[in-house]
Amino acid sequence: MEKAILVLNAGSSSLKFSVFEVPDSGEMRARAVGQVEGLGTAPRLKVKDGDGQRVADVRWETTEVANHAQALDAIATLLRSRFEGQVLAGVGHRVVHGGADHSAPLLITAPVMEKLDTFVPLAPLHQPHNLAAIRALQQARPDLPQVACFDTAFHRSQEMVAQLYGLPYEYYERGIRRYGFHGLSYEYIAATLPSVAPEIAGGRVVVAHLGSGASMCAMHHGRSVGSSMGFTALDGLMMGTRPGNMDPGIVLYLLQQEGLSAKQIEDLLYKRSGLLGLSGIGNDMRVLEASDAPRARLAIDHFVYRISRELGGLAAVLGGVDALVFTAGIGENSAHIRQLVCRQAQWLGLELDADANERGDTRISRVGSRMSAWVVPTNEELMIARHTRALLGL
Repeated sequence: MEKAILVLNAGSSSLKFSVFEVPDSGEMRARAVGQVEGLGTAPRLKVKDGDGQRVADVRWETTEVANHAQALDAIATLLRSRFEGQVLAGVGHRVVHGGADHSAPLLITAPVMEKLDTFVPLAPLHQPHNLAAIRALQQARPDLPQVACFDTAFHRSQEMVAQLYGLPYEYYERGIRRYGFHGLSYEYIAATLPSVAPEIAGGRVVVAHLGSGASMCAMHHGRSVGSSMGFTALDGLMMGTRPGNMDPGIVLYLLQQEGLSAKQIEDLLYKRSGLLGLSGIGNDMRVLEASDAPRARLAIDHFVYRISRELGGLAAVLGGVDALVFTAGIGENSAHIRQLVCRQAQWLGLELDADANERGDTRISRVGSRMSAWVVPTNEELMIARHTRALLGL
């Protein structure tokens, strides 16, 4: 019987999944990609096959599929009907926070789950839901091996000096340090560059993962040496609903002068800031680019400003930049944002090829440009499937 790996990425109101067939040799291929969205409000299952053709589009009443366990049941029912004859050999999970000690994927055990629970305060929007999906599957299929793949692991290659904050050293020992996130995306890009852009794969590369969550990573010889995100996923670039880098004194001011509670501040920083907060329109870059509202323009300008400022800092970490790589939803699909960012990077020797950028070519810089620019689609799900396959020896 053919073996398959299920990859799960659980969010607060969604459960994304991919099914990869595991051949006897060679790369795995996605057989199905989908998600249950709208958990708790208007649940809907959407699935496409590996060729992008729609397989299912199902809506339910709110009470029918209200949580991750029920969403898993719905996914399992679909998979049983569509992939009869295939054996599910393992499940790989995106787990946002792995802490300071987890620099590689882990087989999930009771002690591992206890440890991952302690990181919930560091990633409150993601970690609880990542773990909820694991627990639901443990209850439904206790015999099925599950693997945790961490978004923080790729950045553990950074030197200690890059992970420190200027707090008393005892806080570093307690775990308050720069962790960095989107590591599965950066790891995939690092693994892909030798085949799609071999001339830069071993060089000084800044990767811009630009989506609703956004960050940047400085890589040298395919290893992380610096990142824009730090202790939590709030740091660095402005994002869809998160503010990015800001003076920590603002939090003190909100507590002491505005009278906001810790919960209200958490809601403000994670759900009501960023592109949404500045524009007053929404957090979808496509909507903002189509709008002629002044605050939509302002939000875009600040988004690009933060990218440009972070690029300068990461260039200093690397001692120069050979290439800039755009990836993720905005990075892969918005020629306009890429154009604005590349224009700001002219001082680094980047010359944009406007036609190549509009076409979304892999290389979008001019021939002879001292610093090159690239568009490389990311695939975190495939990275998780690779890790799961390797760890389980499939």
